[in-house]
Amino acid sequence: MQFSIRFTRPTVKLLIQHLREAYKAGALRSVRHISVLLGLAKGESVTQVAKTFSVSRQAVYDWLKDFLLHGIESVTYSRPRGRKPKLTKTQKRRLVELVEAGPLAAGYLSHCWTSLLIQQLILREFGVLYNRHYVCELLHNLGFSYQKAKFVSDHLDEEGRRKWLTETWPQILQQAFEKAAMILFQDEVSFAQWGSLSYTWALVGQQPVVKTCGKRKGYKVFGAIDFFSGRFYYQGLTEGRFNSERYQEFLRQILDQTTQHVILIQDGARYHTSKATRAFFEAHADRLTVFQLPSYSPDYNPIEFLWKNVKRRSTHNQYFPVFESLVASVDEGLAYFVGQRQAIKNLMGRYVHTLADLPAAA
Repeated sequence: MQFSIRFTRPTVKLLIQHLREAYKAGALRSVRHISVLLGLAKGESVTQVAKTFSVSRQAVYDWLKDFLLHGIESVTYSRPRGRKPKLTKTQKRRLVELVEAGPLAAGYLSHCWTSLLIQQLILREFGVLYNRHYVCELLHNLGFSYQKAKFVSDHLDEEGRRKWLTETWPQILQQAFEKAAMILFQDEVSFAQWGSLSYTWALVGQQPVVKTCGKRKGYKVFGAIDFFSGRFYYQGLTEGRFNSERYQEFLRQILDQTTQHVILIQDGARYHTSKATRAFFEAHADRLTVFQLPSYSPDYNPIEFLWKNVKRRSTHNQYFPVFESLVASVDEGLAYFVGQRQAIKNLMGRYVHTLADLPAAA
């Protein structure tokens, strides 16, 4: 028997609303029932709908008849009694594999997993419909957490990064022990006059507002932290840009403050590797040894985490109407961390555990 039926827009919207509620509640029977009706609403045949949702043609006719006679009440069911369905250990292991592979590999168009999408994945793969809130709990129990993605450079040299940690860094440590040298991680940063925004507690519906002057001016700072002692060196620039001459001036300032040999670890900024800077390194080779970090690896430089802490203390959610107020706030933050050597040593993270691997460290 061939027939056609049309659903009005309000009816379709009502069905979609109830479908969402059914998913949230984990009501599998309602989900299948409503999905069948929405399939018919889109113009699919009874045969197509029955095949898609694995039900008999007679069930499709019966559900359509009930809906025409009783309306939306025909698609609602009381919560089923008895033991709740659950995934087996094998199914959970398979779910972990599917989630780790990502939504695209599972056949979805999205690049991001949501609890609703994983709810549908579990239903599709295992025939179990969980309440969406329990899906979050299940994922947590399986070792997942809801996280914000981060960018990683497509120029990242994974082999170079591996070699740095397993070969270059142990060599640096050995040299430091042999020469009784300090190991300085160096970097520079610019603190913007328009400030920086951060999360803070506020009343619901009342988003915090921070004034900004909008001036595109920044307070530039050279910095270096010692791996062993946590000593922090810095030099601020209120005018001009970072360049080779100013970088050399900062390094002279450090050499003037210590009699130790200095092992300097730096990134590939142009003024770090310019002809003039290389000549400076050669002229001070008796006191200065230089190593380059792997390219595109700011996460390998612990001073990056210090800059984040300075911003949290000195610029987050603050208003700087004039440049001098920015400089004063940042200088206060920098001076504070000069006295926090243990806190700075705690930033060394991935590098600290390798100390125990060297006999000279004993």
